[in-house]
Amino acid sequence: MTWSEMQPLLSDACSQTFTMVLWSTLIAVVAGLPLGILLVLTDRGGLLQNVLANKVIGQVVNVGRSMPFIILMVALMTFTRWVTGTTIGTTAAIVPLAIGGIPFFARLVETAVREVDQGLVEAVQSMGGNTWTIVRKVLVPEALPSLIASTTTTIIALIGYSAMAGTVGGGGLGDLAVRYGYQRFETELMWITVAILAVVISLIQFAGDFAARSLHRRGARSGPAPKLRLLKAKEPAAAEISKVA
Repeated sequence: MTWSEMQPLLSDACSQTFTMVLWSTLIAVVAGLPLGILLVLTDRGGLLQNVLANKVIGQVVNVGRSMPFIILMVALMTFTRWVTGTTIGTTAAIVPLAIGGIPFFARLVETAVREVDQGLVEAVQSMGGNTWTIVRKVLVPEALPSLIASTTTTIIALIGYSAMAGTVGGGGLGDLAVRYGYQRFETELMWITVAILAVVISLIQFAGDFAARSLHRRGARSGPAPKLRLLKAKEPAAAEISKVA
């Protein structure tokens, strides 16, 4: 197969993979972010402590994470057909990709949010901040570098899932590698798809690491955490002065 014959095939496959990964990542982030935060808030000692709800959410997430993606695709065929009207093609592949990405991202969010200094949460609480204020002003901003890194990890995982989806008619680079590279013995085309995936993943990882480091340095320079600690420290001092007076 000549390059002129490969080029349109590679272009279409890259476009399909990009579409699958983009939409599934957006859905996974939008649904997984609040789910991960809820896992922290409803845990023991959390702001919305609810052991039953935490166990239910945690179990759902665990089941979603433990299921191999190829099995998940088969199990969701009926649901995928109900949502998209088909079980074959790029649009159909987005459904299992998104559902597989939600619990994966939720656990990463949970880990990132747990790393936030609890002193900041207590400081905002002492100043009258409610749960929504703490989530919006403390938990998400302070965990943002880790959340960016988590999103990067999720995107890379979904690229791998999308290649797997291609083996069962999902389209994309995985489908191209199997149909032409393996079944038609176009070894050169198969290695080109592997090289494209390696380059894309490397670029995404580099961009994600750069963004996370930039946010971390910016947060260190602006120093919101020391300001909150200072406010927290001033309140007991003011209370002592009023008692003496």
